[in-house]
Amino acid sequence: MRKLLSALLLAMVACGGSQATATSTTVVTTAAPATTEASGFPVTVETAIGPLTIAERPEAIVSLAPVATEMLAAVGALEQVIAVDDQSNYPTNVPVTDLSGFNPNIEAIASYQPDLVVISNDIDNMVASLQSLDIPVLLLPAAVTMDDVYTEIELLGIVTGHASEAEDLTEQMANEIESLVSDIEPPAEPVTYYHEIDPLLFSVTSTTFIGSIYSLFGMENIADAADPDGLGYPQLSAEHIIESDPDFIFLADTGFALQTPETVAARPGWAGMTAVTSGRVIPLDDDVASRWGPRVVDFVRAVAEAVALQPVG
Repeated sequence: MRKLLSALLLAMVACGGSQATATSTTVVTTAAPATTEASGFPVTVETAIGPLTIAERPEAIVSLAPVATEMLAAVGALEQVIAVDDQSNYPTNVPVTDLSGFNPNIEAIASYQPDLVVISNDIDNMVASLQSLDIPVLLLPAAVTMDDVYTEIELLGIVTGHASEAEDLTEQMANEIESLVSDIEPPAEPVTYYHEIDPLLFSVTSTTFIGSIYSLFGMENIADAADPDGLGYPQLSAEHIIESDPDFIFLADTGFALQTPETVAARPGWAGMTAVTSGRVIPLDDDVASRWGPRVVDFVRAVAEAVALQPVG
């Protein structure tokens, strides 16, 4: 089913991105100091949908978003997670179920008796439905900037009792990204690129989180000129891509759509493009290139290595 959902997933990310500016984390109240590993509770934090109070360290977390699942694992809260959605595939030892974050079944979610549910989109008024059952819900909308990523990781750390681990993780991520970017010498002239989400030629603009990663390296996005409505996720025409003749083509559809440099070269009119003839069609891991979690460092590294190993000019 995942192979048929690229357009739906694209729409979900775009919708979530509109809320991302509201992801700042503010600790409002905390409990008195304690000596147990559950110290720091109760805790109240500001989230994208208002204040959220967690009375005790959650021990029955349900994650309905792959990004949230990766964040929970990275901050050390995986042992508290009892169920994840059917799209969560990393790490490999997560407790995958048939729960869906795109077609939520409130009764099925509630059957796990969670003390915290983490989501990335409020589909079908999931937040209100779960709250009516006294189930705490944390909404982590799609990030637009790296600061959004760090904020969401640290927020998850606070509400799960892993604040220090989350802070260490975001610091490590920031340092690694800074190092990767600083190691690349800026080109004399801007390098252009096309980022492909699927073979239907959906792409991203510089205003999106994915686009912001390329902007770290001063790269120019050929999709920007093809998004008059400013939604961030235009469907390009083959003619526009061929005429723009980008220096790089990055494929984020190598897994579910099996796209490769060879399949790109075989497309009508694409064989003579600069990126194809120069060997600058770069396969990416679909999940790494689309999720704004801890593995974004791997995405930055992939772009850095492509630019460093296959310079333009």
